[in-house]
Amino acid sequence: MPVEIFMVVGFLLAAYSVVANDSIQTLGTFLSSNSHRPWWVLWMFGSSILLVVLLYGWFVNDGDAAYGRLDAFPLPPGGVSWIHVIPPLALLVLTRLGVPVSTTFLVLTLFAVTGGAPGNLGSMLIKSALGYVVAFTTAIILFLLVFKRLSEYFHRTREAQIPSYWVVLQWASTGFLWSQWLIQDLANIFVYLPREVPGSWLLFGILALVAMQGYIFYQFGGEIQKIVTSKTDTTDIRAATIIDFIYGMVLLVFKEASDMPMSTTWVFLGILAGREFALSTFLADTDARATTRKVLSDAGKAFAGLVVSIVLAFGMPWLAQTLFG
Repeated sequence: MPVEIFMVVGFLLAAYSVVANDSIQTLGTFLSSNSHRPWWVLWMFGSSILLVVLLYGWFVNDGDAAYGRLDAFPLPPGGVSWIHVIPPLALLVLTRLGVPVSTTFLVLTLFAVTGGAPGNLGSMLIKSALGYVVAFTTAIILFLLVFKRLSEYFHRTREAQIPSYWVVLQWASTGFLWSQWLIQDLANIFVYLPREVPGSWLLFGILALVAMQGYIFYQFGGEIQKIVTSKTDTTDIRAATIIDFIYGMVLLVFKEASDMPMSTTWVFLGILAGREFALSTFLADTDARATTRKVLSDAGKAFAGLVVSIVLAFGMPWLAQTLFG
């Protein structure tokens, strides 16, 4: 089978997996708090930002749609092969099971190994772990010291009519977060294409991503969305606005720190975990032990995804060598 076929299949599988898994971790609170709106309105909003980010990055970076995130990830000497299609396929299965696995580790680790740069795994792991710690700590500090009274007020008035200006604030914070997430995670999709993406491939990618995003929006998030809605008051547009802004700021800081890809999933889980722990200290109807169980469950799933990523990254080349020499 020609290399181009594997590129297309890998790209499409990775695109759907990333849209269905990681993007919901970015847009999940937005979908939760806007579930009363037509899905296509939300889809048009998200797709317009996707289009701007992709085109801007492609033009400014001389055809690099991944914003330099793939500079340390050369294409394998033999090109994209069947083994590179396996990680996004595994990600599809894990997504259907509602596992918040990191697409960064699952997809990019194999390219790092087959491209002759296995050390990138350690760099991604360190940056991602630091991202979790920073997100977790930031959320705890902000929700305990800055947003405590505000969170209590949101919780008390969660059934009340919300002022319309919160809608504007939330859509603005979501747009900011969505753009920062795309800059980080587009590498997980475009890793299957040439590092300088031809215009025809870019058009193909845009059409595929917009269509897939429409399907996910139509489903209002699918299985991964349950992780978001299980957290305290995430369907409240005001709480969602604050979560999105914090998430976006953390991603912005790490984007400026280095071009090495990181797991946005770990940042996402860190923010939700820190917020849940903070809320459990002052909201009467939240249980600290239940919060701990939820946080550990999410972390356990993310760790399981990391293990799968490492096994695939080092096991698939060995399997290919064993079977085909």
